[in-house]
Amino acid sequence: MKKYKGLLFDLDGTLVDSLPAVVRAWSRWAERHGIPAEEVLGFIHGKPAMSSLRHFMPGESEEAIQAEFRWLERLEAEDTHGVRAIPGAVNLLASLNAQQIPWAIVTSGSVPVAHARHKAAGLPLPEVFITAENITHGKPHPEPYLLGAERLGLSPTECIVVEDAPAGIIAGLDAGCAVVAVNPPADAPRGDALLLRVDTLEPLRVEKSSAGDVALTTVD
Repeated sequence: MKKYKGLLFDLDGTLVDSLPAVVRAWSRWAERHGIPAEEVLGFIHGKPAMSSLRHFMPGESEEAIQAEFRWLERLEAEDTHGVRAIPGAVNLLASLNAQQIPWAIVTSGSVPVAHARHKAAGLPLPEVFITAENITHGKPHPEPYLLGAERLGLSPTECIVVEDAPAGIIAGLDAGCAVVAVNPPADAPRGDALLLRVDTLEPLRVEKSSAGDVALTTVD
């Protein structure tokens, strides 16, 4: 039986419900570029904004892409209307802190956007906060979760990743972590490899043994 020591959480869609703000920002961006909003919204979730911009701006200069990123980042950081904690998130993180269980946030968002949404949701501060600025390769590449585990002083196999997006699920599994999927899409990949699948964080319970091992269970 695997022994876990810590948890790595995605932010948007996992700890924070920021979907309305994400939809507003990216829909405005899509309109600016004459791209159907549903096409953009079907691609971006769980991925760094720069990766999405490069996908939708092939052939554009790096200067043009950076300018669009700054426009989008400012919009997303300033618009936190309706951003709130996912049900069960605050209590779960408080339980981890009370038991001194290591945990980190590993997000594809940049510092301004991630910190604005984290604050708006009223979440406790993590020991480690990985953002887009810390990584070279974003999700679905495993680098973000490998770095999160490293910053906690743990091996990836000692970590449980909590994710909602297909890109993040793949990143966590490819990093060698156990993965709990929170309200994932029906067609999310590699469902048979998941540790757990839950609709919200409310039923999750985490307990630390005297040996320091972490067990994750659900309650009805």
